Amino acid sequence: MGDLNRLTSTRRELLAGAAAGLACAALPRVASAKAPMANTQAPGFYRFKVGSFEATVVSDGPLHMGEPNDGVFSDLSKEQMVKELTDNFLPTDNVLLEQNALVINTGDRVVLFDTGVGTVKTFGPDSGRLISGLKSAGLDAKDVDAIVLTHTHPDHCWALMADDGSRNFPNAQIYVTQADLDFWTDEGKLTHPLLKDFIAGTRKHLLPNRDRMVFVRDGQELLPGIQAIAAPGHTVGHTVYMITSQGKSLCNLGDTTHHHILSVENPRREFAYDTDGKQAVASRLRMLDMLASSRIPAVTYHLPWPGLGHFGKQGDGFRYFPAPMRTML
Repeated sequence: MGDLNRLTSTRRELLAGAAAGLACAALPRVASAKAPMANTQAPGFYRFKVGSFEATVVSDGPLHMGEPNDGVFSDLSKEQMVKELTDNFLPTDNVLLEQNALVINTGDRVVLFDTGVGTVKTFGPDSGRLISGLKSAGLDAKDVDAIVLTHTHPDHCWALMADDGSRNFPNAQIYVTQADLDFWTDEGKLTHPLLKDFIAGTRKHLLPNRDRMVFVRDGQELLPGIQAIAAPGHTVGHTVYMITSQGKSLCNLGDTTHHHILSVENPRREFAYDTDGKQAVASRLRMLDMLASSRIPAVTYHLPWPGLGHFGKQGDGFRYFPAPMRTML
């Protein structure tokens, strides 16, 4: 009988405690943390080594691509895209593509690959962070000796010039393919309904820098330890770069692939922003196969931050293996 009384008493106490808890939950919450919420993220840079070279990935912020839609990738319906994103625990309300700009300090030169989208907010409010990101990483835009463009789409070259017409990187020589320069500054395309805005913006950033440009050729070692590899299709002159120091290599893959699930595991899908989708697929298959076979790591511009990882073969496609982020060099 004593045990029953104790159980009954304990039950009353639990119910009373639960009721009190519900009553407290209904009251307005008073903040009691000793520190306020920061509501900011850590500076967007990540550093690692490639042989004797120091590599730093700097974020220009994500691009907002919006909800999944038909036609973004060939042979991929909106419903199938939603399924593939959901199956991989990825958001389906807004597809984000990162912008991972690679900086290589060789000890003699500071080399920046691509510049981000600049101040234009066509792809959402969170881009245009490269200049501030460089400063957070201890790098100043005026200390950049070379800018190497994988291609000349807006999100790769539209931070060459500031809004006031000055150069964001006043001491940098610019390396680019002549094919991309000619295509994306062609005055005749200013009337093209789909290309005119891209052409106008790219002319604004490339033409004032024409005297500082060096044209890149396939296979050329344009700077010590940095070799160009033509990978056309996404644009006519899209180029990736193999970076090598002390027997270690890293590939800057540019836009050879845009999504670590949708276009890596299914690499034969054409992307809506490709100039030549079939050629882009051929370049993607060739580059990913080479990287998988040689086990060379890559930085890929639009893959999840910081875009550093390996590609392995998986069935008829590939799988992306992000490199573990390390807190010490």
